[in-house]
Amino acid sequence: MLVRMGRLNLLIDLDRWRRNLLDQGLIEAPVDGGIASRAGLIADLHGDPADRIIVATALEGHRLITADPQILDWPGPLNRLPATD
Repeated sequence: MLVRMGRLNLLIDLDRWRRNLLDQGLIEAPVDGGIASRAGLIADLHGDPADRIIVATALEGHRLITADPQILDWPGPLNRLPATD
């Protein structure tokens, strides 16, 4: 959706980009019921459901790389790395 809206520019096809990342060792974290429940309980984070699921997934012990200022500014205990210019 970000590619279609012009908010993310990729030089290669999205599916090919994903496959390349997986080939380089990226591990996809599955979203389960526990993550969904945690997403609804996160305090002090805006209401975007996708962002809440992303943060809840990262809270499972993953490091989140993001350029989203609302997630970067969230005061919670999130292991995050800014992916900003």
